[in-house]
Amino acid sequence: MNLAHLANHLGMSKTTVSRALNGYPEVNVRTRERVLKAAKEVGYQPNPMARSLALGRTNIFGIIHPLQPTDMADPMFLEVVAGMSSALEALGKNLIIAPVSPAAEQPSYQQIVSGRRVDGLVVGRTLVRDERIAFLSKAKFPFVAHGRTELNAPYAWFDYDNEAGMRLALERLLGVGHRRVALISAPLALNFACQRRDSFEDTMAAAGLGVDPRYLINNTLDRRSGYQAMQELLACSPRPTAVIVDNHLSGVGAVRALLDAGVKVGEEISVIVWGSMADTLSSANVTSIDLPNPRQAGARMIAMLLALVGGKPASELQELWQPVLVEGATVGPA
Repeated sequence: MNLAHLANHLGMSKTTVSRALNGYPEVNVRTRERVLKAAKEVGYQPNPMARSLALGRTNIFGIIHPLQPTDMADPMFLEVVAGMSSALEALGKNLIIAPVSPAAEQPSYQQIVSGRRVDGLVVGRTLVRDERIAFLSKAKFPFVAHGRTELNAPYAWFDYDNEAGMRLALERLLGVGHRRVALISAPLALNFACQRRDSFEDTMAAAGLGVDPRYLINNTLDRRSGYQAMQELLACSPRPTAVIVDNHLSGVGAVRALLDAGVKVGEEISVIVWGSMADTLSSANVTSIDLPNPRQAGARMIAMLLALVGGKPASELQELWQPVLVEGATVGPA
């Protein structure tokens, strides 16, 4: 039975029946209850495409992602996406991931927005200066940023406290006597990497310690680059006594380089990696700065996005979760 048949069955106009089914406030309670009861009795199922057109909604939310080969092997990324997908499925909505090349990323945002192909977007891997977020803000298109950026206008974002997490890592190392500490970073155009490096330098300075420029290596965001970065640090004289890796993808390669070089991790060189290593490196119990509940984080971003679509101001949708230090066997005294 379609909408016209249901309207004829009830002796009402299609407009009234449609508005009752979609919860429009101008339809009185008695009429709405009568329509819903009749729809249930006759087994009426609305046409989802027609309903979306009527409401101006697609019930689809999206992520435009310049997908890297390492992403599909990244359990944290997959957990966050699983949380988003589950939250939407529970509401009868869908999540799509549109993989694009880096060069096509910005044009893809423009196409999505101009065509209103989704009801809202989650923007990941935010940059210090992010054209995507600037564009979406100017277009007044609903989005939640997974991470922060430098933007004067208010926007909805979800992030972990990068500064606090780096302080946790350094305080742990400085507390057991380390003074020559190195940092392996993701590309500093990424906002999280920039915040973590700034916090590293500030915390070292507050402790009265300088940082050897050779001990600061960036542009690492996969196993290979993490491996090479650790090899560079091992070639330094003197070597650092401790190393912090600001992302778990590089952390896998960095720890592997130490093991291949025969270095006793936690004795000769201490290591702390940002992000859970539980599912990425089973041969070493790595001390980490963990980002708890990635699945819940994904679900929370969807809740924020739905609230934004529902009219809640972006300035009221900004959340900063706290990372935690998870002890392993890779930190020891200097």
